[in-house]
Amino acid sequence: MQNSRKTKDSIKLLALDLDGTLLNSKGKIPEENIKAIRQAEEKGVLVTIATGRRFRDALPVALELKLNAPLISHNGALIKFADTLETIAASLISNETVLEILRVGKSFGADAMLSCDPSGKGILLYDRISEENLPLQKYIQWSKKLHGSEAEEAVHHVESLEKVSGDYETVHVSFSGNCRTMARLEMILQSELDGAANILTTVYTSLDFTLIDILPPDASKGIGLEKLAAIEKLSPENIMVVGDNFNDLHMLEFAGTPVVMGNADPSLLEREEFYTTLSNDENGVMLAIERFILS
Repeated sequence: MQNSRKTKDSIKLLALDLDGTLLNSKGKIPEENIKAIRQAEEKGVLVTIATGRRFRDALPVALELKLNAPLISHNGALIKFADTLETIAASLISNETVLEILRVGKSFGADAMLSCDPSGKGILLYDRISEENLPLQKYIQWSKKLHGSEAEEAVHHVESLEKVSGDYETVHVSFSGNCRTMARLEMILQSELDGAANILTTVYTSLDFTLIDILPPDASKGIGLEKLAAIEKLSPENIMVVGDNFNDLHMLEFAGTPVVMGNADPSLLEREEFYTTLSNDENGVMLAIERFILS
């Protein structure tokens, strides 16, 4: 890891991406990472997860960690405490924009998901899954398994998203598929929506999988982190961020101590202003915490 430009005492808030960062490739939190987080909290550092996941999908991890700060979920669109479900800040997509997103995506042939219910744990709505869309099929199965007895409450299949969208508050809309197809869809969405929403992608080249998250215009992980920092009266130099993908870029650029994982996209690893740690299977989060906060 490169040399630190901040002293350990200046870092008051640590924001950790989840998949590909805090979690290893098996989707588990290494004990070494948990121990390092506890030690950071004991030094008075606020620790949060900043994830593209829906709040409900990130909730089990947040509850397991018993973090001392609210969870930044939905790529920054929803900031909410895991234990009390108290909402700190929420950004929503207007129903008019939701319908336009659905029109563009479905015209392209993509399968859409709506993430709704910011006041509760969250509800995922979908109306169709193409036979060839294996990533979405696997996600729905994973989500239902994750939520167990709450599976039916967490994931709803509806006849038509267009017909029910007006009945819900929507935090974000998403599409997923192989990298090449989603790259084309992203270009079309950028052109058609023309600034009406913020479009973020999470790309896993090795899996040939891309997730497109379409958020309110004022939502990103970076903006969510800025909101939390303002609440805590902290400046960027008080903030450390660890991430691995493109949806982490805004918050990495905002933080005084930005750290990218060894398994991050090569274009992020090439950024000279970002520090680099080991991969998510080599306890890279623990190493970063030890280097910048504990050592």
